[in-house]
Amino acid sequence: MSAEFRGRGRGRGGAGGGRGGAGAGARGPGGSRGEDRPKREAILDLAKYVDKKIRVKFTGGREVVGTLKGYDQLLNLVMDDLEEAVNDPATGLPYVPARSRSLGLAVLRGTSLVVISPLDGSEEIANPFAAGV
Repeated sequence: MSAEFRGRGRGRGGAGGGRGGAGAGARGPGGSRGEDRPKREAILDLAKYVDKKIRVKFTGGREVVGTLKGYDQLLNLVMDDLEEAVNDPATGLPYVPARSRSLGLAVLRGTSLVVISPLDGSEEIANPFAAGV
């Protein structure tokens, strides 16, 4: 094996080549993108739901109801008086009559949230696409 194929810098994106080499200068003076663009607004404004009851559904199928106390830009939520709807482990469906367990104060990770909805002004309806309709 010759010396030109050993060590760093050859093959897989060594120093200065490949990706990222020319991209830094393409942004122009100042180096940051979006200086000319207006600041984007968040799609979901959670500020109006602070200290109100909300329902949150997670990727794994769990569902909780509680009072929103705080949030951040990653949609991590701090909720108090949290109640989790307990599902039947055999079927994965909610128990009839509904069962719940109290979780108290908790931080909910934003990456696992699927649905955030207020309790007041919303109601659950039957699925019109369910089998047997």
